[in-house]
Amino acid sequence: MADKIADATFSGSTGKYAFEVYPLGTDFKNVGAVYIISRRSVDAQGKCTHTFIYIGQTGDLSERFDNHHKAKCFKNNKADCICVHFNSNEKSRLAVESDLIAGNSTPCND
Repeated sequence: MADKIADATFSGSTGKYAFEVYPLGTDFKNVGAVYIISRRSVDAQGKCTHTFIYIGQTGDLSERFDNHHKAKCFKNNKADCICVHFNSNEKSRLAVESDLIAGNSTPCND
């Protein structure tokens, strides 16, 4: 697995969640997670911001994102990061995913 770029906290409509930020294309082990595909920007002071492109969840993060059903949308929106909230509990992942989607606008979630 590639080196983590950063840690980040992202908010949904009701909660805040800790994420680890990796370059898009990172190979992961078979673990459950909520993930955010994003475009990362760094300002002149070195502060990073993320433009959310897609929010999803999976029971197996090792599945390749090149074949993701929204891969074209990721590319069109210049995605360069995958932010990962590791979570092995499917019910909990679905709740976190729903909360994040409800609290954020993303061009690739429909």
